[in-house]
Amino acid sequence: MWPEWRVRLLRRLDIVLVIFEFILSVVFLSISYVVNSQYLKGVGVGLMIAWVTGAIAYVIKARAPNTN
Repeated sequence: MWPEWRVRLLRRLDIVLVIFEFILSVVFLSISYVVNSQYLKGVGVGLMIAWVTGAIAYVIKARAPNTN
């Protein structure tokens, strides 16, 4: 029904979103330095906080014992 690449991404959605937030934070921070925009820098820092928080949550979830 769905393409295989989409199924693989949905199975690993937690790590895909962490990587996506990291990429967006780098992009926004880079653009903010090029155009010297405090607003874009704030967006980049907010995304950086989001991906670090997501990465910490992923590590804690991965270390937790499986209760299934």
